[in-house]
Amino acid sequence: RFVPVAEEPQEPVSHSFPDVAAGAWYAGAVQYVCANGLMEGTGNGLFQPDAVTSRAMIVTILYRLAGAPQAGSAAFPDVAPGAWYADAVAWASASGIVTGYGSGLFGPNDPITREQLAVMLCRFAQSQGEDTAPGGLQDFADAGDVSAFAREAMGWTVSAGLLTGKDGGRLDPQGSATRAEAAAILMRYCQ
Repeated sequence: RFVPVAEEPQEPVSHSFPDVAAGAWYAGAVQYVCANGLMEGTGNGLFQPDAVTSRAMIVTILYRLAGAPQAGSAAFPDVAPGAWYADAVAWASASGIVTGYGSGLFGPNDPITREQLAVMLCRFAQSQGEDTAPGGLQDFADAGDVSAFAREAMGWTVSAGLLTGKDGGRLDPQGSATRAEAAAILMRYCQ
C-alpha cells in the first residue's frame, strides 16, 4: 500500500481551504490527499469538493500514487503529447489500468463515473499485487444499474470499504464522482 510522503514524524501539514468546512464529512480526506501529494487545490485557494472529477485527474492521482514512473506516450488520439496528464495516461494504459472507450478515445476531460473510478482503482490495486476479490452489491437498491464491466470492481470497492452508498443506500454507479468523494475513496484505499 501507499506510504505517506512523510515517513518520519514531522509537523502536520495544514491544507486549509475556505470551501472545505472543518466539520465536513470529507475534511479529513481532503487534508490527507493534499498532505500526501495525491491531490491539490484547484486554484484561488480552493479545493472545490463538489466539483466533478475528470478521468485525467484520477489517472494522474493513481500515477502519483505509483511514484510517477517513466512512461512512453499515450496511444489515445485525444491525449495530446505534453498535456499535463499525458505521462499519467501513458503509464496507466501500459499498466492495464485504463483501456479507454470502445471508440479508441480516452476522454481525459470527461467526468469520471463512480463505477469507472472503481474499475481504475481495482486495476491499480491488482497491478500492485493486491487481492481484489469482489463482494456483493445486494445491499444497494441500484445494484442492478452497475454496468457489466464494473460489477467485480464495484463489488471489491464496496467489500473493501472504499466506496460507500449515498443518498439512502444507493451506489449511483453512473453518477459523477466529486472531488470530495474521490479524496475519501483514495484516503480509505491508502490507509
